[in-house]
Amino acid sequence: MVDRYGSDVLSGDWKKPPRGRTVDVVVEHGMVVEDATTGFCGEIMVIEKDLGMMILEDRRLVRRSFPFGPGFLLDGKPVHLRPPSAGTKATSGRTASGSRTVAGARARVALPSRIYVEGRHDAELVEKVWGDDLRIEGVAVEYLGGIDDLAAVVAEFAPTADRRLGVLVDHLVPGSKETRIAQQISSRAHVLVVGHPYVDVWQSVKPDRLGMSTWPVIPRGTEWKHGICEALGWPHRDQADIARAWKHILSRVDSYTDLEPELLGRVEELIDFVTASA
Repeated sequence: MVDRYGSDVLSGDWKKPPRGRTVDVVVEHGMVVEDATTGFCGEIMVIEKDLGMMILEDRRLVRRSFPFGPGFLLDGKPVHLRPPSAGTKATSGRTASGSRTVAGARARVALPSRIYVEGRHDAELVEKVWGDDLRIEGVAVEYLGGIDDLAAVVAEFAPTADRRLGVLVDHLVPGSKETRIAQQISSRAHVLVVGHPYVDVWQSVKPDRLGMSTWPVIPRGTEWKHGICEALGWPHRDQADIARAWKHILSRVDSYTDLEPELLGRVEELIDFVTASA
């Protein structure tokens, strides 16, 4: 029997938007999407999962960064862009520092000797690359939160032949504040202060690991980490953004081959120094 009045107009998905409902899509390199708010349309060139963002390049080779999430169009259809899942990395018979892995080795009780680094990021980088070696040697790494009071720190530590102190300093170049501070304790016995030439330990990561030819040059008067993030198009409003930026940089470090030799040699020197009497 034919329904002379037709079907119920409200029985279907009558609220469905003209372009369809938003669907989840995992981003891929080479995918062309449009930001529905600004109309910027480009190819996904860089996927920065740790930063929660991606970089699009339009047909004029202009690049802009956007966070993952809703508000994009793919082939004219609304999509919610999600980052790819993390892949599993293969293991090898060597540690991240290049040393042979010692199967079944347990961490030693920490030696009285210590290695001090300036900040949390320095400590996390040293741990990621040299952590396995340091645990086997029984060497603890601590961060200072800056070296302005280094002389007092060394005096309190009271180093001896069996209780050595190694210190890793950023920006140890002629004329720098760090160099002047290091010179104040250079004559202390059983203390070794070494450093790298970079403004911050971020720069010790090879720039090509982050898709750059060189690290950006930040003008004086600009807070360096904020300036780096701004120059690279990364979020930089607050400390949480800076922390995410560092997490992203650190994720690009798998072994010593991802670091500049100016840092590698100094860390190895400190490890040798503090374990010499062990």
